Amino acid sequence: MSFKLPQLDYTKDALSPIMSEETLDLHHGKHHQTYIDKLNGFIKDTDMSNISLEEIILRSSKEKSMLALFNNASQHWNHNLFWKCMKPKGGGKMPSRLEKKIISDFGDIDEFKRQFKDAGITQFGSGWCWLSLNNDKLVVTKTANAANPLIDQMKPILGCDVWEHSYYIDYRNRRPEYLDRFMDSLVNWEYVDSLLD
Repeated sequence: MSFKLPQLDYTKDALSPIMSEETLDLHHGKHHQTYIDKLNGFIKDTDMSNISLEEIILRSSKEKSMLALFNNASQHWNHNLFWKCMKPKGGGKMPSRLEKKIISDFGDIDEFKRQFKDAGITQFGSGWCWLSLNNDKLVVTKTANAANPLIDQMKPILGCDVWEHSYYIDYRNRRPEYLDRFMDSLVNWEYVDSLLD
């Protein structure tokens, strides 16, 4: 089995001006494709070519000698979620089930958004910020580089890429503004809600 670049659910100019066509073209078509090409090279003719992406991530996360494989497998998984978590004219009101769950676990929507943005802003260097299910509770976390909450037995339902290639063309060094606009105008809350199941 080899992995392939997923088709986007929107055109490459559809998220503009929040995320420009140039950013999306480089990020999806170049960066993500490179992770996949390297991942396929690592697993070719090995027993890992017959297991799921999640299993590759979990197995390679435990072995220092597999760090390069882990990084590319995890980045492929992370980006698959990232593309699905965005839509044109996103943001806005959440589905009621997700809204109730966030209020139950964070106190209110503003507190969740504050924690999520703060996780992204304070992630030193490259990485991700996440909303995940930890057992039955929603939690916000951040991870460095390619890591994701799967390796801590959590289920990510929203992830935001804070590697510079995600925002530098559009926002230069203004990561807080990128995170604000991601939350307010890009997040596909209906998709996030569907992952509560």
